[in-house]
Amino acid sequence: MVTARKGRGGGGPPRPRVVDGGGGSMVSRVAVLAFCVAGIWSAYITQGVLQETLSTKRFGPEARRFDHLAFLNFAQNVVCFVWSFIMIKLWSSGGSSSAGRAPLRKYWGVSITNTVGPAMGIEALKFISYPAQTSSKTIKKLANPNAPLGYTLCFLNLAFDGYTNSTQDLIKSRYPKTNPWDIMLGMNLWGTIYNAVIMFVAPLLFSNWPYANGFEAVRFCQENPEVAWDILLFCLCGAVGQNFIFLTISRFGSLTNTTITTTRKFMSIVISSVISGNPLSLKQWGSVVMVFSGLSLQIFLKWKRKKVRDHKE
Repeated sequence: MVTARKGRGGGGPPRPRVVDGGGGSMVSRVAVLAFCVAGIWSAYITQGVLQETLSTKRFGPEARRFDHLAFLNFAQNVVCFVWSFIMIKLWSSGGSSSAGRAPLRKYWGVSITNTVGPAMGIEALKFISYPAQTSSKTIKKLANPNAPLGYTLCFLNLAFDGYTNSTQDLIKSRYPKTNPWDIMLGMNLWGTIYNAVIMFVAPLLFSNWPYANGFEAVRFCQENPEVAWDILLFCLCGAVGQNFIFLTISRFGSLTNTTITTTRKFMSIVISSVISGNPLSLKQWGSVVMVFSGLSLQIFLKWKRKKVRDHKE
């Protein structure tokens, strides 16, 4: 139902105000939110298990380890870009009109943190396992165990993730007709470009390039097709998860998305420790609770500030 509200100062026509028409709308929003939660949790918990498998598993008759974990980001960017492009062509309303939708150039900055953040999270798996284990059984599976460096990378990953979420929310508020697949397309287009430069262009320009080498990763996949299938499954989980993340941001904002993804990370730690057969010690559980308590407090304070701001408006 739409009602009129008088403008301040008597100038200009009254502005329309949308009023919630009843319980049906609320039920619909709750159903969509539950759908997003289920999608994000299932996709990324599965992806987390695959990610840890890729970081610890040995492939081929020589039992070689896949050390090119940064290649996962590039592969996921490519798959998600193609996925979102297809979805826009098939389902996006308004055809090819870009009126009211964020131009692709608006994503170049936030895509930097969106590229660097996950890269740090993946690199951390070289130094700590997914549930941040310190038992000897798990340490033997790691290529270069280094807990301080691993935890630092995880912290930076969370910091960049927070900035990325808030910036995506800002883009959505400035360009209200931007749909989830538009955000997914823009983010992954720039992510693909950045990772391609880092992994394929830089190694050609610098003979001693210290970071990931995309050519070596592709060669490893050719020699070990099994790892290629694992990477494909990893990317498909990411594509499904991104659909739900950007749907959540589009419908409910980045704060809701941050809440969902934070609880998902907690569940990923629990499930990973159970699957690996290495339950966390009491001290480790205490550390986990402290970290997520801090994140939960941060989310609550943001929610409180948002509620005050909305009330003033």
